[in-house]
Amino acid sequence: MKRTLKNELPDHQATKRTAAHRRGATAVEFAIVSPIVFLTFFAAFEFCRVAMIRHTVDNAVYEGARRGIVPGANANDAREQAEFVLNTIGVNSANITVTPAIIDENTQDVTVRVRIPLDGNSFIPLRFFGGKSVDREITMKREGVF
Repeated sequence: MKRTLKNELPDHQATKRTAAHRRGATAVEFAIVSPIVFLTFFAAFEFCRVAMIRHTVDNAVYEGARRGIVPGANANDAREQAEFVLNTIGVNSANITVTPAIIDENTQDVTVRVRIPLDGNSFIPLRFFGGKSVDREITMKREGVF
C-alpha cells in the first residue's frame, strides 16, 4: 500500500482536480481560437467563389465571341451565349457588351466584354472584395472571306 503525506492527495483525487481546472482552460482556448478558425474558413470560401467567378467570366467572353464570329450570327446571339455561361453559376448584375452592336458581312472583328460586380455575387456576408469587379474582354476575327 502506498503511503501519502498529509498535504499530498491520492492519485485519483489529483486527477479529478486537474480535470476540473482544465475544463475552464479549454473553454477559454476555444473562445480565442474559434473566431480565427471560422474567419479563415469563410475567407477561403469567399476566395474560392471569386476564383470560380473569374473562371466563368473567362469562359463567357470566349463562348460569346465564338458565337458572334460565325457567319449569320448577330450581337444578340453573342450576348445570349455569354449570359448562358454566366447563368451556370448564378451570377447577378452581369454587364455584357458586344462590339460592334450590329454584326454584318463586313464586320471583321467581334469583341465581347463582361463586367461582374463582386458585391452582389457572394455566398456569405463577409465582403473581402467589396467594391471590386471582374472584367474580361476578348476580340476575335470573324469567319468568312473579306
